[in-house]
Amino acid sequence: MGEKTTVYARPLARLIEQLQRLPGVGPKTAQRLALHILKRSEAEVQALAQALIEAKQQVGLCSICFHLSAEPTCEICRNPNRDNNIICVVADSRDVIALEKTREYKGKYHVLGGVISPMEGIGPEQLTVQPLVRRVSQQKPKEVILAISPSVEGETTTLYVGQLLKPFTRVTRIAFGLPVGGDLEYADEVTLARALEGRRELD
Repeated sequence: MGEKTTVYARPLARLIEQLQRLPGVGPKTAQRLALHILKRSEAEVQALAQALIEAKQQVGLCSICFHLSAEPTCEICRNPNRDNNIICVVADSRDVIALEKTREYKGKYHVLGGVISPMEGIGPEQLTVQPLVRRVSQQKPKEVILAISPSVEGETTTLYVGQLLKPFTRVTRIAFGLPVGGDLEYADEVTLARALEGRRELD
């Protein structure tokens, strides 16, 4: 019996292995991406590598809302045309991006950084719940909208955060035109816009 031969050169195998670690990228997609990268010019590959490094080094979290930002304060928080009287609370920066695509919402945001999930060891302490409570108690906005995906963990997070904020302001939650367990980031713009319009008072 001879030695087992590998299909890929070692550097290519390492590249495929790293690409497979990306969410939603399986073995076939990783292979296709890796082979595509090899076909590009060295300048293009260098530009891609540099973009990855710069994004990792330079993009952090906004000191106010915890959305992704390359500055201490993100563009939305700095924008004087945004309504300071409404704060929309979301689980993830992807949800901010999804809501911004609707062009319906003109207020500010607060990104929790996830949802409460005891099974995964994520409690309120691991999220930006306390900074949110401080922000609301100090700024006293007219309304806080809870826009968290309606999974079991999302519902737990919505109810927990809502109870903490009720003493300071009106708390509403968006109406969902998507099934329980659906993700906010995958909803289309029309569904999200209607969900914002149909928000209701948190029980």
